[in-house]
Amino acid sequence: MSAIYLVRHGQASFGADDYDQLSERGYAQATALGQSWEASAFLPAHAVAGSMKRHAQTAIAALDAAGPSDGYDVDGGWDEFPHESVVEAYAPGFVSEDPKEFQRIFVSAVGRWAGGEHDDEYLEPYAHFTARVLGAFDRLADSLGSGESAVVFTSGGPLAVVAAHLLAGDAPEWTPQAHALWPRLNTVTINAGVTTVVTGSSGRTLLSFNEHTHLPPDLVTYR
Repeated sequence: MSAIYLVRHGQASFGADDYDQLSERGYAQATALGQSWEASAFLPAHAVAGSMKRHAQTAIAALDAAGPSDGYDVDGGWDEFPHESVVEAYAPGFVSEDPKEFQRIFVSAVGRWAGGEHDDEYLEPYAHFTARVLGAFDRLADSLGSGESAVVFTSGGPLAVVAAHLLAGDAPEWTPQAHALWPRLNTVTINAGVTTVVTGSSGRTLLSFNEHTHLPPDLVTYR
């Protein structure tokens, strides 16, 4: 049996000119994760990160804190969907530094995007996004030998895609059941939280979702 640990990136820089950078708290979250791995003598055989800066920064901080490693590979299949374009298509010109107000608009904007009725308005349609993420997941799962482990540094959206897909039964394609589950999971992913998948002769199973006991209460964030 093999294991895949899906890690959401540390807190990014909400409200800054460049969102795609870890905040000071984001670095602390990633370091806390790596320190928990060091304390348990855990070091993955493989590490993969999406191509975004917050993915790389989380990977480097966590792996450095965990101990000597061989670094990580990059697979853009694990990138987040282009949320800025999703919000812009729903609410043109919308800008807010209030996380609660942004979350309200964001949930509605994502619902419109995932509905699939306005695909021509988006940089990446929802169906393309889910297929891209599941392709990256399949590539990684198929590459692991028996007993091997891998860590993926990604974002909440891709992580929720994998979790929804497995909870819906790990069908070959994205299903209506997975589609219904995805937004519920996407809105509650925790920064530097870990979701665990096991793979073996009986298939692939979601073992845990959003595990974050390595984070002290003041480092638990959702955005």
